[in-house]
Amino acid sequence: QVHLVESGGGLVQAGGSLRLSCAASGFAFSDNAMAWFRQAPGQKREFVAVISWNSVYTEYRDSVKGRFTISRDNAKDTVFLQMNNLKSEDTADYFCAAGRTPSMSARYTYWGQGTQVTVSS
Repeated sequence: QVHLVESGGGLVQAGGSLRLSCAASGFAFSDNAMAWFRQAPGQKREFVAVISWNSVYTEYRDSVKGRFTISRDNAKDTVFLQMNNLKSEDTADYFCAAGRTPSMSARYTYWGQGTQVTVSS
């Protein structure tokens, strides 16, 4: 059974940092691209970042470039999202996802349940 379990969310002041983790099980983690998406209240889900299976390729949405860093540890079946200089507009539920293609427009097969990030201004 596939599981993607996010953790690390919470309440932080604007300008602060959080590190999200997503622990995977039940599928071949090291064969898959891993991505982070987010969904703010009343908004559509949006792409945040993706990393290829071997960490060679990464892609970010423009609004988080230079502030967020995606990384992965294939030995631990875990993907991370380091978020620095957080802004109120980063407030959302954050989800990790697994798929075959490292692209913001790709279809992702497996999804986690999400972790909430709230940035106070």
